[in-house]
Amino acid sequence: MTDQQQPTKVVSDFEATLDKADKKVASFDTKDAGLLQRLRSVLHSNPTVIPIVVLVASVLIFSLAAGERFLTPGNMSLVLQQVTVIGIIAIAQTMIILTAGIDLSVGAIMALSSIVMGKLAVQTGLPVPVAIFLGLCSGGLMGFVNGTLVTYMKLPPFIATLGTLNIYQSLKLFYSHSESIRNSDIEKQAPGLLWFGDSFQFLGASVTYGGVALILLAILAWYALNWTAWGRYVHAVGDDPDSAMLAGIRTGRTLVSVYTVAGIICAFAAWVLIGRVGSVTPLAGETANLDSITAVVIGGTSLFGGRGSIVGSVLGALIVGVFRNGLSLAGVEVLWQDFTVGILIILAVAIDQWLRRASK
Repeated sequence: MTDQQQPTKVVSDFEATLDKADKKVASFDTKDAGLLQRLRSVLHSNPTVIPIVVLVASVLIFSLAAGERFLTPGNMSLVLQQVTVIGIIAIAQTMIILTAGIDLSVGAIMALSSIVMGKLAVQTGLPVPVAIFLGLCSGGLMGFVNGTLVTYMKLPPFIATLGTLNIYQSLKLFYSHSESIRNSDIEKQAPGLLWFGDSFQFLGASVTYGGVALILLAILAWYALNWTAWGRYVHAVGDDPDSAMLAGIRTGRTLVSVYTVAGIICAFAAWVLIGRVGSVTPLAGETANLDSITAVVIGGTSLFGGRGSIVGSVLGALIVGVFRNGLSLAGVEVLWQDFTVGILIILAVAIDQWLRRASK
């Protein structure tokens, strides 16, 4: 081999080595990208996976950090009791957020509906079933008003429900005269309003009928959203309203029905709330709107609509309840409990944004 050919061969061998290395790196990157993309696709298609993992992990962590007091039947039943009302409200909020909307008035609807039930049953003397029915109707009416403002007046859901939030809060103070209905009066005149606060023993835990109602309502709402034509319409409207309209879906009617059903669910939460608290007060539900949004977001429902689940929202409420309860048993101050919940919200929204990019 001549001196001129030798450098040429060395250069060729070096280029061949680089080419092999580039192919290996490209293959490695493609493999990693494929695994990451598959993970994102799985999580995007199954939004309840993340809240399930978070809930299980938080229970395990707090069972170690908070000691024996945390993982007991009594404490677990207490967590369920604490999140029952917010869990029910979160079901209503999930339906609305699935349509790419939001409802800031859910707490006010619940409070006003509870006052309607309490005053009609206790002070007016109507039979409890009639008072409860009229309370559910009032909740549905308030939800219908929200849906009408959003659908036919074309108001942004945030603005529309912010306005009705103030209207319903004013109405509850006007109707109740800023007075509460005491537990003794309810027990004497309308004990049926307190039924969801009663409990029974199950595996050493005290389970309230309100907790059972949350589970049954979640199953019913899950079935309606996943196995009925109405549920498919709700998802379609939230995912792409223009395409849904072109497909023949009456988007306006669907939106109004969603807000109306959500209002009825909030009124049902009012009945559960009366049993949980033991009284009727106009101060109830002051933070229910933000608490329900927190549960929905942590549960994996996208704020941009079209993706989410009822089960995830209930799990989100349980996650918040487990965190607050576990941190409290561990001796952590309330301000740091709120700090932790804030971090959970930010992480949940960040994961949602990451999963949204998986579908593009």
